[in-house]
Amino acid sequence: MFSTSLAFLSDGLLALSGWQILLATLISTHVTIVSVTVYLHRCQAHRALDLHPLVSHFFRFWLWMTTGMVTGKWAAVHRKHHAKCETQEDPHSPQIKGIWKVLLGGAELYRTEVNNEETLRRFGHSTPVDWIERNVYAKYPNLGISLLIVIDVALFGIVGVSVWAIQMIWIPFWAGGVVNGLGHFWGYRNFGTPDASTNVIPIGVLIGGEELHNNHHAYATSAKLSNRWYEFDIGWMYICVLSALGLATVRKVALRPHLVKGKAEIDDDTLQAVLRNRFEVMASYARTAERAFRQELVHVKYTSRREKALLMRGVRHWFRDDGQAGQAKACQPVPKGVYDHAPTLRVYVELREDLSAIWTRSNLSREQLLCQLQDWCHRAEQSRIDALRQFSLRLRLYG
Repeated sequence: MFSTSLAFLSDGLLALSGWQILLATLISTHVTIVSVTVYLHRCQAHRALDLHPLVSHFFRFWLWMTTGMVTGKWAAVHRKHHAKCETQEDPHSPQIKGIWKVLLGGAELYRTEVNNEETLRRFGHSTPVDWIERNVYAKYPNLGISLLIVIDVALFGIVGVSVWAIQMIWIPFWAGGVVNGLGHFWGYRNFGTPDASTNVIPIGVLIGGEELHNNHHAYATSAKLSNRWYEFDIGWMYICVLSALGLATVRKVALRPHLVKGKAEIDDDTLQAVLRNRFEVMASYARTAERAFRQELVHVKYTSRREKALLMRGVRHWFRDDGQAGQAKACQPVPKGVYDHAPTLRVYVELREDLSAIWTRSNLSREQLLCQLQDWCHRAEQSRIDALRQFSLRLRLYG
C-alpha cells in the first residue's frame, strides 16, 4: 500500500517520461498563449472576431484555471494601454516606467492596474457578465489555479509542482514582460505609429503572433497581425482553422489598399482610402525615399563605406521611426550632413512632412483635405524626381 502511494506520488496517474512531461507542459502553455491572443486580445479587447460560445467558454475556463485572469479586467487594462500609450497613464510603457520594470515586473504592473476602479469602469465594457463570470471566474480567480496544481500533481506526480510553476510564470513573462516590454523597446518597425511599438521577431510562434506588436498598433482592430510576406502569425492560423470549422467569424483584417486601374482623378474616394491606409502609405513612402538615398550614395566618391552605412541608418530611422514614442520625434531634424550627399532628399523630406500633415490636421474640412492631397500629388509629379512621380501616380489609383 505504501509503495503504491509512493509510486503514485512519484509518477502520477500518467507515469510519463521526462520528455513526455516536458512536451505536455509546452502544449498546455501554448494553449494558454492561444487563449490569450485569440480570445482575450483579438476577440474581447478589440472585437476583431466573434467566437462560437463553446469555443469562447473553453478559452474562459482555460484562462481561469491557468492564469486566474478575468476577461473584463484584462480587456480594460489592454484598452487603456492603447488609449494612453507611452504616457504617464499607460499601465505598462517601458518608455515611461523603464524596460527592466516592465520586462521583469509586468505581472505586478497588471495587478496594480486591475485594482484601479476607474480603469475597469471606463474600459471594461462589452465583456462577459453572465452568471458563471460573476459567481465563479470573477469571484474566485484563485480557485482555478489551485485546482490546476491538484490536477498537475495527480497527472505527473511530484514533478507536477514544477509543471504548475512553469504554467504560472508563462503568461507573466511572455505576455506581461516580453510583449509589453520588448514590444515597445526593441525590434523592427513596419509602420511609423505614434508610439514605440515594435515587431520583436517576424515569426509569431512563441507568443501566438503577439511578437508582431508594431503591426498590431498600426491596425489595432485587425484579427490578423502579420503584414509582410516574411511574417508568420500562428494566432491567425488558428483563427482560420476555427473559421473553416464554423467556430469563428472574422470581423476585420488590415486590408491592402484597393487600387482602381486607370484611375487618375483624385476624388473623395482617393482621400478616404489614403486616410484609411495612412500607415501603409507612409511606409511605402519611406521605402521610396530610402531607395533614392541609397542610389545617390553609390555615386558619392569621397565618403567611406562606414560613413555611408551610418548615413543610411540615420535616414532609415528618421523616415520610419520619427513618430515613435509620441509626436516629439517628428520635430527632430534629418541627420547632419545628409543633404550634402543627397540633394534630392530635401524634397523627399519636405513632401513627407506635407503628406503626413494631411491626417494630422483634424480641424480641416474634407474639402480642404482633398485640396491638400491634390496639391501634394501635383507637386510630387512636378518635382522632376521619377520615383516621386511614380509614387504619386500610384496614390491616384487609391479608391
